[in-house]
Amino acid sequence: MAFLEMASEEAAVTMVNYYTPVTPHLRSQPVFIQYSNHRELKTDNLPNQARAQAALQAVSAVQSGNLALPGAPPNEGTVLPGQSPVLRIIIENLFYPVTLEVLHQIFSKFGAVLKIITFTKNNQFQALLQYADPVNAHYAKMALDGQNIYNACCTLRIDFSKLTSLNVKYNNDKSRDFTRLDLPTGDGQPSLEPPMAAAFGAPGIISSPYAGAAGFAPAIGFHQATGLSVPAVPGALGPLTITSSAVTGRMAVPGAGGMPGNSVLLVTNLNPDLITPHGLFILFGVYGDVHRVKIMFNKKENALVQMADASQAQLAMNHLSGQRLYGKVLRATLSKHQAVQLPREGQEDQGLTKDFSNSPLHRFKKPGSKNFQNIFPPSATLHLSNIPPSVTVDDLKNLFTEAGCSVKAFKFFQKDRKMALIQLGSVEEAIQALIELHNHDLGENHHLRVSFSKSTI
Repeated sequence: MAFLEMASEEAAVTMVNYYTPVTPHLRSQPVFIQYSNHRELKTDNLPNQARAQAALQAVSAVQSGNLALPGAPPNEGTVLPGQSPVLRIIIENLFYPVTLEVLHQIFSKFGAVLKIITFTKNNQFQALLQYADPVNAHYAKMALDGQNIYNACCTLRIDFSKLTSLNVKYNNDKSRDFTRLDLPTGDGQPSLEPPMAAAFGAPGIISSPYAGAAGFAPAIGFHQATGLSVPAVPGALGPLTITSSAVTGRMAVPGAGGMPGNSVLLVTNLNPDLITPHGLFILFGVYGDVHRVKIMFNKKENALVQMADASQAQLAMNHLSGQRLYGKVLRATLSKHQAVQLPREGQEDQGLTKDFSNSPLHRFKKPGSKNFQNIFPPSATLHLSNIPPSVTVDDLKNLFTEAGCSVKAFKFFQKDRKMALIQLGSVEEAIQALIELHNHDLGENHHLRVSFSKSTI
């Protein structure tokens, strides 16, 4: 047993809520978390305490951004200006095949992976991997460079690429653009749906808070040939387990006998007084087409969200888990359920389960839709479109102000006045405004379209 003191009561509540539906595992041992009667901890100088303090300092270094490896040059601890979000990965001692799915599962631990290209050069298996943000690439390089994917083999050598963006033409077992599910495979076969989320269906192992720090064992290593452990960093996903199909290099193709990955998310720590199935449909609909939503009847701070496929579930989980919504930090993990069941006829439900599979508000129904290219993390700046000519700047500012937002800046697009950017007081405000005002009727048969923007005003 152990005690763990968090920085605040809210952080402790968030942690307990996060791990209540999904039991964490440390080295394949289930760990149970509950509140203590102690209000604070008194530490001493025993060897165990010293080791615990060293681990804590390593985690704090990651959180503060002062990440530095023992013996590493000082400037390796910070993200350099202009650093690329693209990593070049060389895999040495390639004893087992390493698939694109395996790479995605490992590197997704550190943020949203947008694109991967694999190739062989100078008799070495290599990959280029693009993150949404250079910070994610920095954390991944610092934690994974020099680690083995499998015991004593498949060593990762990671560097920053000179490229700042990857151009992926085909979605197949050699290359993948996770923001463009409509791309062809290049061999006449129908496009594959990325099955990477299947890997998160079973509990994995968390070996250490930071690879190589405080005398801990290396963080990546197979446990009984199926479990892969990756160091936990702020904003990272939960424990990771690679599927046997990924280990053996087989792709899990839906309908081809493989395990297609789960498209149902368990969403926890919601505000039960303000959240609705429609609100979750609109929010998660930014990252994929939501088919069904179920808020738990007896525990309304929890919900199930069923996406169109596993890759959309992964995308939504990457972008939304850890965001604040109605004053609480939302958590999203893959559910053990394969589908959301509708209530039986006569069963009391209070309207908590909704089927949205035929909704006209799906953003990704059309193959090749521009929406596939405009998927961004939640931000304080929103992109507005489908604005009729009669609607003015003040009309739109007032609309958002009445929704409880503080408008910091606004501008119409110069070339197309049907579109605009609006900057709000915080990311949380923008998330709530998107839920409330997406599809708002502006008159003249125009309904406002709202999404997150990568731009600022």
